[in-house]
Amino acid sequence: MSNNADRKQILDSFIENIACMSDERYQERVWVRSEGPECDDIDDTICDFFDEDYVLENYKDYGITENQHRLLMNLHDKLRVFSDTQDVYSPEKSTEDLILLPQWQEIRDISKNVLKAFLYKKSS
Repeated sequence: MSNNADRKQILDSFIENIACMSDERYQERVWVRSEGPECDDIDDTICDFFDEDYVLENYKDYGITENQHRLLMNLHDKLRVFSDTQDVYSPEKSTEDLILLPQWQEIRDISKNVLKAFLYKKSS
């Protein structure tokens, strides 16, 4: 088990990734137009979210409340359905088309609710 500083850094990274899922301008700039300085895309963001499932499984160790966990699990479930049904890893699917889908709009809205529950403020 990691120490408190490690858990805080892991949680901060996890929440920052969710912030990318919530930010339409970021997605358009970085994912669609590839305008840095960030180097990111939709499939990396989705993979990073699922790579950190241990945060959801051990949420109490990360100081996540029951309400925050419920919101995160809703995001997890919607993102799982999206990634399973939209084949986001296929080169035939354009990121621009994916982020315009109603399902992605819903994921973006859920992500915003998660950020509110964590009192997230974007760092500059």
